[in-house]
Amino acid sequence: MHTKPQVIAFDIFGTVVDWHGSISAEVQKLQLPVDANAFATAWRKGYQPAMGRVRSGELPWTKIDDLHRMILDAILNDFGITTLSESSKRHLNLVWHRLNPWPDTVRGLTQLKSNFTIVTLSNGNLGLLANMAKNASLPWDLILSAEVFKHYKPDPETYLGVAEIFDLPPHAVMLAAAHKDDLLAAHNCGLQTAFIERPLEFGPDHTRQDLHQESFTNYHAKDILDLAMQLS
Repeated sequence: MHTKPQVIAFDIFGTVVDWHGSISAEVQKLQLPVDANAFATAWRKGYQPAMGRVRSGELPWTKIDDLHRMILDAILNDFGITTLSESSKRHLNLVWHRLNPWPDTVRGLTQLKSNFTIVTLSNGNLGLLANMAKNASLPWDLILSAEVFKHYKPDPETYLGVAEIFDLPPHAVMLAAAHKDDLLAAHNCGLQTAFIERPLEFGPDHTRQDLHQESFTNYHAKDILDLAMQLS
């Protein structure tokens, strides 16, 4: 039996909010002449390589809003979209601030908040995460970001940084995430881990093959409400 954590840190994109569905809907609303699902997938696909350029030192520290814009400009070109004004591009880039939560998210977080300190641990920048919380009514006790630590996940400085902020040993902190590379990195830093299944994270046309239980996850939950029930 695990000792329950004192702090639960949540990954955001895909775990707490539905990035694919939200971006696809925004693209459809703009009536862009593209496959909205393919556009959303392409935008997210540029995320890891862009962060890799920062982590390798090729780019200086760059916040996610600016990386998202770099990727957006590239994929607009790839999809042959030349009609968007600069203000429209800026507004579209800020869709990441307006992502919709999964149906269980707010209730699940609210239940967990009554017994645990709940925080974000996201590669999203602070302004993005604050705007998202406001838009989606996410009840965080504290918003933490890679921007605070000047390191992107999965660098150890992010996971250990949460423990340091609360003056806790790593095992008193849990990372909840829908991504196993994130959870494995947190586990290797001594954090507890909870995998949140999000079978539709990559859209209705993509079937995730990685929803099985792993040795490095302490909890395995269907959604955030399920995690709250397991920890009650």
